[in-house]
Amino acid sequence: MSDKKTGNRLIGIGGWAYEPWDKSFYPEKLSKKRQLEYASGKLASIEVNSTYYGPQKPQTFARWRDETPDGFVFSLKAPRFSTNRRVLAEAGEGIERFMTGGLMELKDKLGVINWQFMATKKFDPDDFEAFLKLLPKSIEGRAVRHAVEVRHESFGSPEFIALLREHEVAMVIAGDSKFPQFADMTASFAYLRIMGTKESEPLGYSDKQLDQWAGCVRSISAGDAPEGLKTVTPPVSDNVARDVYLYVISGYKAHNPHAAMALIDRLK
Repeated sequence: MSDKKTGNRLIGIGGWAYEPWDKSFYPEKLSKKRQLEYASGKLASIEVNSTYYGPQKPQTFARWRDETPDGFVFSLKAPRFSTNRRVLAEAGEGIERFMTGGLMELKDKLGVINWQFMATKKFDPDDFEAFLKLLPKSIEGRAVRHAVEVRHESFGSPEFIALLREHEVAMVIAGDSKFPQFADMTASFAYLRIMGTKESEPLGYSDKQLDQWAGCVRSISAGDAPEGLKTVTPPVSDNVARDVYLYVISGYKAHNPHAAMALIDRLK
């Protein structure tokens, strides 16, 4: 048996309040107030989408922290007002307001901040470098992890990959989606969003697809180059034990929790 070190594998879904899950995922008659408690007992992480649209109160983050078990983490989508702008270098005030607005109440349950860009946003080297410099590496003495979700072909540039590596920011890897896939490893952790669940598959994905994604997570967490993913620069095995955050998003959402749990089972 290999004694190769691996990072944590944090598999989850987007959000926890979705009406079809009341029947397909949550136990009958479970109070909505206990849905987060239940979901966090079945999954390792949740990506929060509501933070993309508006701020949350510090006490809300604290409540989420207290309702979830040790080892569980939340990743947060950063506010759209910071990314949906023509000049990214002018986002500093909004970034600071978000980063100091109470999210550190999550403490060690803060996973990654996902900075998602519109599909029409093109790569401007100088402006994007200025944006990356605005992202704080720590808040209140706690290290903060950042990932960028870019969705335009112009980001398929070695210059962009080099910028992310310089600033220790992860590339969000889009799986089974209409968006371009850039699976280069640019940080000491990886962030994947897979979006291809189907109604016809009880677990969202076929067994073969689940095995493939589990294998991908296993490889990345061990610092190996995963097979089947598209990269901008030649993939390498760097032997870095990476934490891997993978979220089952979009697709046929009613099945997403089952897909995530199936991946967790395969990675035990």
